[in-house]
Amino acid sequence: MTMTSRPSAGDFSRDRLELDPELGRIRRGAPVARVRLADGTDGWLVTGWAEARQVLADPAFSRARAVGRPRGALRRETFLTDMDPPEHTRVRRQAVRAFTHRRVRELRPRVEEITDWLLDRMELDGAPADLVERLALPLPVTVICELLGVPPADRFRFQGWSDAFLSVSAYAAADVAAAQESLDAYLGELIARRRAAPADDLLSALVHAHDEDGELTSTELIDLGIGLLIAGYETTAGQITNLAYTLLTRRDDWLRLAGRPDLLPGAIEELLRFVPLGSDTGMPRVATRDIELGGVLICEGDTVLVARAAANRDERVFPDGETLVLDRAENPHLAFGHGIHHCLGAHLARLELQVALGALLARFPTLRVAVPEPELRWKQGLSVRGLHRLPVTWSEAER
Repeated sequence: MTMTSRPSAGDFSRDRLELDPELGRIRRGAPVARVRLADGTDGWLVTGWAEARQVLADPAFSRARAVGRPRGALRRETFLTDMDPPEHTRVRRQAVRAFTHRRVRELRPRVEEITDWLLDRMELDGAPADLVERLALPLPVTVICELLGVPPADRFRFQGWSDAFLSVSAYAAADVAAAQESLDAYLGELIARRRAAPADDLLSALVHAHDEDGELTSTELIDLGIGLLIAGYETTAGQITNLAYTLLTRRDDWLRLAGRPDLLPGAIEELLRFVPLGSDTGMPRVATRDIELGGVLICEGDTVLVARAAANRDERVFPDGETLVLDRAENPHLAFGHGIHHCLGAHLARLELQVALGALLARFPTLRVAVPEPELRWKQGLSVRGLHRLPVTWSEAER
């Protein structure tokens, strides 16, 4: 692709973990650049860190007005990620108390207990093992289901629906609609159970917010439950896998962290900066007024896309930004977003990443990928990147 023709926003979509180098070239030339959208109209692509933060934080850039736009939401306007204030403020307030620093700190012993149990089973069964099946998926699934109040027998019912829900191009619109319908029905069943028998869990609290306080509509209640359920496990499961794969394919970094566990919290922040989770240029926003951004004029009604993964490589903020530097001192990355749509579960995701990767490094310092690179299968056409399976092996004598 050359800059003599206007790039298409869809050209930068990737399934594997590498970032399209064209994004870096665009950022260095114009951190706010014109791009062609899926419907053939023009929009703006933001690849600079400061410019990305401005878009993510400024209410002049609306998520709600982007619903139905190219690369926009195919869902209802009542999903938290697709709302603007004051509706967003009201709905988010119902869930935020479950993800405070204090509440997440209280969850650490349970996250460690689940992790140890999963790795005990993996070690007992012996190598090779699929790290997705044995740790990356069941850990966040168990945690978010316990937090929400999803019964153990139901925990794997919704996984088949989530891929369609997160589809960019992998599923037809009819399949996405069918997944939405199934998720609606499942959450409706679960809400009815909690209404009949409230428990000490987040879903019961959300039901109370709907029934007693009138703080949520029926559709908002279902959609908030769906959003928390899927976001609470799918993204974290993907990043446990992606970060482990990144370290395992950089052997010196893996061994360094195995020997220096004190570096792990900062290393995870650097990995979050460096390893892109999203597979495309992100959720669009629409300018609600004329506004200057990065030295250019964005007009009212223009569609703006924020490539957070590209902004996380901005050399003006991250020296040597194209390199993984595990002991990077300053790391104001945008992996969890910024502003009112900053990831609700960021504290919990950090905890699960620290516990999962820390346990792997401590228990399996000789861990390595068990198959040649060409045999690894990457998810395709979804809004998140990741491997279907990550076969690993280790020295049986190391314990």
